[in-house]
Amino acid sequence: MTAVESNFTAAAPDYWKNYIGERNMSNKAYILVLISLVIILSAGCFGWDKNVTESTMLRGGKAFAAPASGNDNTKLKTLDDIADKRVGVYSGTVHDAFVAENYPQASILRYDSTADMILSLKSNKIDVAMLDYTSAKVVLKNKSNNDIDILTDDALSLPLGIGFNKNNPALREKFNNFLREIRADGTYDEMYNRWFEDDPEKAVMPEIDNTGAGQKVVLGVAVADLPYVAYMNGQYVGFDIEMIKRFAAHEGRPLEIITMEFSSLVAALASGKVDMIADGIAITEERSRQIDFSESYVDFKTAVIALKKNIAGYDDEQSDGAVAVPFLQNIADSFYNNLIHEKRYLLIVDGLKITAFISLIAAVLGTLLGALICLMRMSNNRVLVNIARFYISIMRGTPVLVLLMIIFYVVFASVNINPVISAIIAFGANFAAYVSEMFRTSIESVDRGQREAGIAGGFTKVQTFIYIVMPQALRHVLPVYKGEFISLIKMTSVVGYIAVQDLTKAGDIIRSRTFDAFFPLIMVAVLYFLVSWSLALALDYIGFKIDPKRKRRIRGHQI
Repeated sequence: MTAVESNFTAAAPDYWKNYIGERNMSNKAYILVLISLVIILSAGCFGWDKNVTESTMLRGGKAFAAPASGNDNTKLKTLDDIADKRVGVYSGTVHDAFVAENYPQASILRYDSTADMILSLKSNKIDVAMLDYTSAKVVLKNKSNNDIDILTDDALSLPLGIGFNKNNPALREKFNNFLREIRADGTYDEMYNRWFEDDPEKAVMPEIDNTGAGQKVVLGVAVADLPYVAYMNGQYVGFDIEMIKRFAAHEGRPLEIITMEFSSLVAALASGKVDMIADGIAITEERSRQIDFSESYVDFKTAVIALKKNIAGYDDEQSDGAVAVPFLQNIADSFYNNLIHEKRYLLIVDGLKITAFISLIAAVLGTLLGALICLMRMSNNRVLVNIARFYISIMRGTPVLVLLMIIFYVVFASVNINPVISAIIAFGANFAAYVSEMFRTSIESVDRGQREAGIAGGFTKVQTFIYIVMPQALRHVLPVYKGEFISLIKMTSVVGYIAVQDLTKAGDIIRSRTFDAFFPLIMVAVLYFLVSWSLALALDYIGFKIDPKRKRRIRGHQI
């Protein structure tokens, strides 16, 4: 080790002091943003009081009723009154087609979770929402939804079935035989009473031993809500889950459950990504063209729900009935309900791990692939240059969500591939297109005379690039690379569409159980911010180390 290197090593504490000093302004900005998010979280917990309805206002910590919002002549009385209203439906359900066919003048708004529908209803973005009747009763039991009620419970009735791939009729037939057996021996009645007749939120999922070593069965679910599928205390529960678990144990086959958006279930089954799908799925002619259904295991009724103040027969006093909750108690309740109760923090921890893993591996893959595309783009071979240009144009022009779904459902349609790997490939390929152009422009920004000087000094072209061009190019590319890396982290929030339970999906599952509009969303936003901030600091540290000007300043301090 040289004397200079020894001095530099000894200067490590000062090195960090200088680094931290140069980061002070940036860090302050980050801290201000974090404080702002915390304030928003607090305001959300306070402003959207879970026990104070829209027709109740807060002044000085006291509740008072707002003026009446209308009379019975403008309120909802029957199903036909939704004909010209804004109707919220669950994406991919039969309710969408039902409203479009029977009430063409109604505005249909589609949602990917019950929690989003309820939030829109409470904030007057929709007039009514359509849900399974049993699920609607579970929703209305939540004390934060005491300003909502059922307008009608006979809007639509259809049989429910378990979905199977058309290329696997044997599995469907085995399930139908199993369904007949449990109907005959009373097991079905016991399950039905537990999840439909009794309170499904108090139901205890029975232990079902499955020591089978047969071929694994993969079940796709959307975790919409009880009584069909929910996630409680670190495990999947519900009528559909218990039934499929009993079937897998009966057949001696291990069961794997993966979550995805409801609208993606049929596509995942048709493409062979899962063996079965369940979650209160209605048997329809259109779906039957793509997949096979089991015999009906239950009939479902559709409930139309609305704010009490908009339903005939309710006055504003009846729709209030709530008192203000102290600010600190509100925060404590939100923290407990969203994280501690039913061990929901485990969802956040697992989702954070998946998000970090996909982001880091995709960034590494994208960087390496981007370097290769950059090499092709700067090549003297016109064929390689055109291939690189075409690749960059395709990746830049294709939305990352579309690319993700194409890779999972089309490119790897016939391959049993982990969806996490598909996500890494999709994000890595997209990241590479942008990184390649960053690399190219940063390399071209280095003066050509420096390369010529290196060659004249006896360096080979490779040595010139490594020792002269690359250090300068890295300093130019790092700030832009950091921004693109942070964008990559945020883009991973869409992986839930291909059955990956990341941080955003974990927040969605929690919201589907608590119907808390603010806490889960702000909590996920803060976690994304902290992950991005941490990785930005790491990249800034790398940039600090490769900047010779900063190194000279440190040495100057030692002298």
